[in-house]
Amino acid sequence: MSETATPTLYDRLGKRPGIEAIATDIFNNHKSNPIVRNRYVNSDPATVIRLVTEMCCAGFGGPETYTGRDMITAHTGMNINEAEFVAVCDDVLSALDKHSVGQKEKDEILCILYSLKNQIVHL
Repeated sequence: MSETATPTLYDRLGKRPGIEAIATDIFNNHKSNPIVRNRYVNSDPATVIRLVTEMCCAGFGGPETYTGRDMITAHTGMNINEAEFVAVCDDVLSALDKHSVGQKEKDEILCILYSLKNQIVHL
């Protein structure tokens, strides 16, 4: 009996199409979230969704290349606080729920988000 490799998070989320759909819902959640929506007023939705999709695809085991700035460069000077970080995580979880993502995958994504927290939250 041969062992099969565990599918990557990329595969389990539906590869690029699935991740792009989730990224779109995350962006829409941010735009309607009173805690963070002002951060997205001047954002180009297509660009934000493309960059989030690329970052997730690359970080979750896919073949895509992330073409955006690193997290420290992208968030320095924005003075993102703890409440905003938690609101973003809540928006991500809401999008994952909408797409019926399993608890194991949600836990993995939350771990990834929290591993990036010190590169994003700057008081």
